[in-house]
Amino acid sequence: MVDAAPTLVEEGSAPEPSVEAEAAAPEQSKSAKRRAKKKAAAENAAANDGAGAEGAEVPQPGTPPEEEEGAGAADSDEEPETPSVGDVVTKKKKKKNKKKKAGASAGAGAGEGAAAPTEQTDPPSIPVRLLFPSGVYPEGEWQSYKEDQLWRETSEEKRALERLEKDVINEVRQAAEVHRQARKYVQSIAKPGILLSDMCEKLENSVRLMIEERGLAAGIAFPTGCSLNHVAAHYTPNAGDKTVLGYDDVMKVDFGTQINGRIIDCAFTVAHNPRYAPLLDAVRAATDAGIRAAGVDVRLCDIGAEVQEVMESYEVELDGRTFPVRAVRNLNGHSISPYRIHGGKSVPIVKGGEATRMEEGEFFAIETFGSTGKGYVREDLEVSHYMKNFDVGHVPLRLPRAKALLATIDRNFGTLAFCRRYLDRLGEEKYLMALKNLCDAGVIDPYPPLVDNKGSYVAQYEHTIYLHPTRKEVLSRGDDY
Repeated sequence: MVDAAPTLVEEGSAPEPSVEAEAAAPEQSKSAKRRAKKKAAAENAAANDGAGAEGAEVPQPGTPPEEEEGAGAADSDEEPETPSVGDVVTKKKKKKNKKKKAGASAGAGAGEGAAAPTEQTDPPSIPVRLLFPSGVYPEGEWQSYKEDQLWRETSEEKRALERLEKDVINEVRQAAEVHRQARKYVQSIAKPGILLSDMCEKLENSVRLMIEERGLAAGIAFPTGCSLNHVAAHYTPNAGDKTVLGYDDVMKVDFGTQINGRIIDCAFTVAHNPRYAPLLDAVRAATDAGIRAAGVDVRLCDIGAEVQEVMESYEVELDGRTFPVRAVRNLNGHSISPYRIHGGKSVPIVKGGEATRMEEGEFFAIETFGSTGKGYVREDLEVSHYMKNFDVGHVPLRLPRAKALLATIDRNFGTLAFCRRYLDRLGEEKYLMALKNLCDAGVIDPYPPLVDNKGSYVAQYEHTIYLHPTRKEVLSRGDDY
């Protein structure tokens, strides 16, 4: 006997007896058919009473119970067995269970997997992007402009302009957050006895991890400066330099981060001997004074006057002698442009200078240097910092090695500053002659260390600010300074 085609039984409805099943059994007598119909009707009534028991096996109408077992086997040669209604319902139920199990296992996997990190490791190894899954990074310190510019805070036009800048400023804030976390780390390892080359490598490697370095799109903006004592700026160890940080040293740590060419330039001073505290206080207060004075339509020379007045109100006593803190008059802050650390405008730290004004939408590095020496620096010592000339055009080069080195510089640094350690890290060898050739041709500019008179001490503090349409933001401000 051929199995009836499966019919899904809905709740509250009885299955109709199969006509095909009746036609397939001509040898049955009419009385047998009547008995089968009566029995099927009785079973249907019982099925209606017990409706809702999902997955229960449903009897096939028109098939005598004593013949069901052998019917499929007898006719298997003619037609493949068709699953019963109960089997179909059971299979559907199993499929549903599989879906549920899959969903449950996915949820369990999400629960068992590592949760999003909430704090940085020590040493830093987690990209800052993962610490802020929303993609929105912490804002810096907001400051209002001076009284004649306060109208900007309530101007709808200026607020609308500020909203348009949101994406770009968010990238800069990400770079600033990397800087904050990196300097927190370096402050914990910059202890007396550490090799300066090791300190710089650890700091720079942490920046690479946190910012997820990817060529010119994101990474280190310039070499880590760790100038000691009378050396004010532009010193980083070259290969083989074994200089060690001492307890009586005053070290300026100056490093930068960048995303899509937007640079955070920020620096601080480390001094373990408390006798240098007045020097550090003077420079920190002068930097804050320069930030307060900055703003849209402010003359750069006015900022210098504010900085000098605050800084030179301090003095420091060293070895029984009192030294006035002098602002280093030939070092300046500067504007910052994309992929260009010195954007064209200089912010003096002494009175006088040019009367150029700050403008809305500009980035500035407000940095100040205070010295117990002459307050004037000159170039000295071995060069470690280099940078491609931003305005240079095509320069014909004869040395093939110089051409190859320039290609490496263009590919990895562009117009960002670099040092010899970075070339060593890229696998460059015996490049000093080619580097000198590029410097002589004016393609690359060398930046030797800047020093005051020997025996003096110089301190530095620096922040990057942005002049929003409504207010100014100290992007690199942190809990430390």
